[in-house]
Amino acid sequence: MSNEVVFGDKPDVSEISGPSHGTNVPQTYRLYRRRFVGLFALMLLTIGGGLPGSWFGPISNDVAAEFNFTLDQVNWLSNVINLAYLPCALLAPVIATRFGIRNCCLLGGAALVLSAWIRFAGTAKSLSPDGAYALLMLGSIISSLAQSVSQVMGPAYSETWFDLKGRTTATMAVGIANPVGNAIGQLLSPAADDTRRSVLILAIISSVIAPFVLLIGDAPPTPPTFSASTHQKHQQTLTSLFRAMLGLSVEESAFMSKRERVDFVIVASIFAVLVAATNAFSILSAQVLQPYGYSSDVAGFMGATLLLAGLIAALITAPLLDRVFTHPSALARLTKVLAPLTGVGWFVLVWAIRPNNTGALFAIFAVIGICAIAMLPVGLELSCELTRNAESSSAVIWFMANLLVVVFVLSLSALRRGEDASPPLNMKRSVIFLGIFCLAVTLTSWLIRGEAKRKALDQEKQNESMAVEMPVVSSA
Repeated sequence: MSNEVVFGDKPDVSEISGPSHGTNVPQTYRLYRRRFVGLFALMLLTIGGGLPGSWFGPISNDVAAEFNFTLDQVNWLSNVINLAYLPCALLAPVIATRFGIRNCCLLGGAALVLSAWIRFAGTAKSLSPDGAYALLMLGSIISSLAQSVSQVMGPAYSETWFDLKGRTTATMAVGIANPVGNAIGQLLSPAADDTRRSVLILAIISSVIAPFVLLIGDAPPTPPTFSASTHQKHQQTLTSLFRAMLGLSVEESAFMSKRERVDFVIVASIFAVLVAATNAFSILSAQVLQPYGYSSDVAGFMGATLLLAGLIAALITAPLLDRVFTHPSALARLTKVLAPLTGVGWFVLVWAIRPNNTGALFAIFAVIGICAIAMLPVGLELSCELTRNAESSSAVIWFMANLLVVVFVLSLSALRRGEDASPPLNMKRSVIFLGIFCLAVTLTSWLIRGEAKRKALDQEKQNESMAVEMPVVSSA
């Protein structure tokens, strides 16, 4: 079989032929340019899913006054998304296994539009406060389905459509799209003249994003890697992952060694803690910093510094992991560096949060952002390597992360000191709790062995294929 580089709707790189796993029949691997279109659409869905979580934060006082809500009620319009996310995250891989990635994402797009317009219906002036709150809350709950689908499907899409030179980068692109959506929500929500128009803007944006989901493909005609071909033929389920984690009997492709099970627990715990710490602190940043003389604007700039530095770091590290640091153990090695540095950063805040220490705080938040957000694609990809089950592993770690966000927010709020403290209402104990917790969990990264068997097997099969016949370039 000849190898070609063809254009248009056909593959965009060389077709690689070689012996398939366990047979003498040549296996062909291809990359399709349409993968970038689907990735862009999945990123948009993830951004859209991230908007509602932060939309009411900057306008919470206005919403409370205009709709006759309490501030706690307004906060729960965002908190309920994290709670509703939990069952939705576990449901997403089940839907994907049965109906495919495309149909799962179509469901997420429909949920995005439905939630947005239900939320807008809750702004009708004819409604009572209880009626308005019920519709706003229902809209937030439904939006969690869109967010969970897009995040959980990210690693599965990258495995299905991308090869070793783009898989981590594709996972990174979807992984960071959610915090980008949160940041956009914080910027756009106060831009409108009143809260009702602000909610209308959210509905319009969601309606514009949703049709792009139609561009997401289920799977390419020819897989890009050996693991992608195995995924298409023998797709693992959430149940198979749970059975493998418990050491019960499973089919060979789902089997996990004891070492892999331990590594996955460590990786999932670190991922959940870092995501939860970042999100919880962003929610409470003003309450943590204002008692020490920092304005809400400065607190917001510090949060923006964390996000921006992290995005830049992720954009740099993910392509390097795909194309330069390609050793199967590279993900584990990077985790052993980034995770402890993030834990140290959170721990140092115990002493750094004090009056007139703005420069040091900006530097610390930049370090935390660089390490924590760069860990997003690393943690997701390493989980896929350990489990060989992209949808289910990402569902589990995102489930743990969102559960821990709720736990952290409630715990940190409960540790706030009273009016008679010095300074009043300071959250020193909260920062101590967060710092010790993060440092203790992230130091367990040194115990990870992190054997990336999926990547090693893909590289082996690719080398075998390339040894059969060198690529020949021809136009089409």
